[in-house]
Amino acid sequence: MTQSTQDPTKIRNIAIIAHVDHGKTTLVDGLLKQSQTFRDNQAEMGQDLIMDSGDQERERGITITAKVTAVQHADYRINIIDTPGHADFSGEVERTLNMADGCLLIVDAQEGPMPQTKFVLTQALANELKPIVIINKIDKPGSRIKEVEDELADLFLELAVHEDQLHYPVYYAVGRAGKAWKEVPANFEEPGDLEEIFDAILEHIPAPTIELDKPFQMLVTALAWDSFKGKYAIGRISRGQVKPGDTVTLCKKDGSQVKAKVDTVFMSHGLSKFEVPGGVAGDIVQLTGISEAQIGETVADAMQPEALPVLEIEAPTLKIYLGPNTSPFKGTEGEFTTSRQIGERLNRELETNVGLRVVEDGIGFDVSGRGELHLSVLIESMRREGYEFEVGRPQVVTRSHEGKIEEPVEELIIEVPAEQVGTVQMELGTRRATLKEQFASPKGVTKLVYELPTRALLGLRNILITNTKGTVIMNSLMIGYQPVGPSLQQLRNGVIIAYESGITTPYSLQMAEERGITFVGPAIKVYAGQIVGLNKRQEDMEMNVTRAKHLTNMRSSSSDGVVQLTPPTIFSLEECIDFIENDELLEVTPKSLRLRKRELDPNKRKRQK
Repeated sequence: MTQSTQDPTKIRNIAIIAHVDHGKTTLVDGLLKQSQTFRDNQAEMGQDLIMDSGDQERERGITITAKVTAVQHADYRINIIDTPGHADFSGEVERTLNMADGCLLIVDAQEGPMPQTKFVLTQALANELKPIVIINKIDKPGSRIKEVEDELADLFLELAVHEDQLHYPVYYAVGRAGKAWKEVPANFEEPGDLEEIFDAILEHIPAPTIELDKPFQMLVTALAWDSFKGKYAIGRISRGQVKPGDTVTLCKKDGSQVKAKVDTVFMSHGLSKFEVPGGVAGDIVQLTGISEAQIGETVADAMQPEALPVLEIEAPTLKIYLGPNTSPFKGTEGEFTTSRQIGERLNRELETNVGLRVVEDGIGFDVSGRGELHLSVLIESMRREGYEFEVGRPQVVTRSHEGKIEEPVEELIIEVPAEQVGTVQMELGTRRATLKEQFASPKGVTKLVYELPTRALLGLRNILITNTKGTVIMNSLMIGYQPVGPSLQQLRNGVIIAYESGITTPYSLQMAEERGITFVGPAIKVYAGQIVGLNKRQEDMEMNVTRAKHLTNMRSSSSDGVVQLTPPTIFSLEECIDFIENDELLEVTPKSLRLRKRELDPNKRKRQK
């Protein structure tokens, strides 16, 4: 196995940054495979998205947590940080960029710079990272390489902190095929590899600036855990060196100091880690034995414990109530159901999920995050681990500024076929969004740029996907705060609520179908107060969906036919969260997602109105 690089000038630390789905993880796959990180007969050589190791990452096709890997190229060690491209996981980007000296900015040759491209590049340039631009997917039929180069030049001009950052090398790639070029090739099919990218990293990315002879210091930027060694504190050594057996001091966020002893030092190689005799300044290492380490704290020399500045992470924009299940079916489908168990799980999440905040709220908790996807990934993880709980409607996290209450504002970029523009404009008009730009691109696609409060985005994605027949592409990015505006009207129709507990029957569901859309099929257990459908009208409606047809002596050819039911509409977790209003909850169990009214008793519900 590769040994620790003792010469810091032979180390390169790079972050791979891009908008979601522009090909970061695919390019990392290519770098790993072409650097002979795996043997030819290893399973990884035939895999795609090697770095997306989590179940949800593979299912959703996105990177959720930043990951560190390393490859050996000639006698250079290249540490690679693969960051998420989705704005909801921008906390992951903020905490890991300080480990790098340069970045590969990957941009789709058709889409060009997108909202998250702007966010990650802002962070990278503020951290003084040296950028290398890679225009990826140049083989796409709709690729527009020249225009994308111009858009990138404008973006760098807008974001550059100083003039040096306006000079950056540009490369062209087909990430899927593992090919890259200095110039646009005449034929994308010609043989090629990623050697140009490796050369660019060695040539343009500086070696880490280091102080080998100073006392040891390292900021913890990530944590890992396994049952073999316990907790791993991961970070880049800022100065000095570390080896197993060293006594160190952990400088906590509250100013206190804890003595610890380094048990082992690990480094990454591909997907695995290996033990090394020590690490030097500039290296990214994983230390065991420091059980109390948290992200953002400093591991320092025991004799001269000096703390590095704590990581500054942007504030959350959305919060959601999460508490123990209070429905009549509580405890029947989940393993962990109590408030204490849920609280312990959330506290564990806080150790690694830096963008999250948790505050106790009665028997439950207010959980704040960067967006609906950030929160729904946590909810889905807990559900898969056997937790049973209920969640409320997402609420915007406001702030107090100069005596005024302010709410977050987002920039929303929508791409949609020209014939669907009216549908999009009508929906965003009801949400008080301001249209900033509108322009048609070739291939009949129109790009719309809006500004709107974050709360107006809630539920928007599902409505637009339905109304545009799945043709809409939308991306948003928080751009600031504004004074809280007037409340939005309810944009959804009323619901059909089960009046009695029992088992649904085809006969009663047929009557429910005449009133709207059903969410449950026949022979399903429901309880009074559960939402079983969407009404055609604005008001809520109660129905007994468990009533069987009364049998009589009379027979007629029409009445005894088989009941023909439309299949029920089944919502995903995100769709359920988008759907609920303030007086409703979502019951989440390992087996089911049930929509319900907050108050199950119909008489008490009426009195509350």
